[in-house]
Amino acid sequence: MPLHVRLIATRIAVICFFGISLVGWVSGLSPFTCCKRALAGTALAYISVTLAVKAVNAILMNAMITKQMNRQKEKNSGGGD
Repeated sequence: MPLHVRLIATRIAVICFFGISLVGWVSGLSPFTCCKRALAGTALAYISVTLAVKAVNAILMNAMITKQMNRQKEKNSGGGD
């Protein structure tokens, strides 16, 4: 079953936003600078996680299709004898 791309990417992006802003706050940066960096990091995290989950989904779908094709071949070749 394919993974839900938007749900996973959004959750990771939110975690990255708060993580980056916390690191900036602890480092003593201004709130505006923390926010800008956190937003940029969130955008990059969202895009990279979206691409990664889509790649995983493609691999999973390919494996599922191959498995079904192999089952059909075994079913067709095994029943004829």
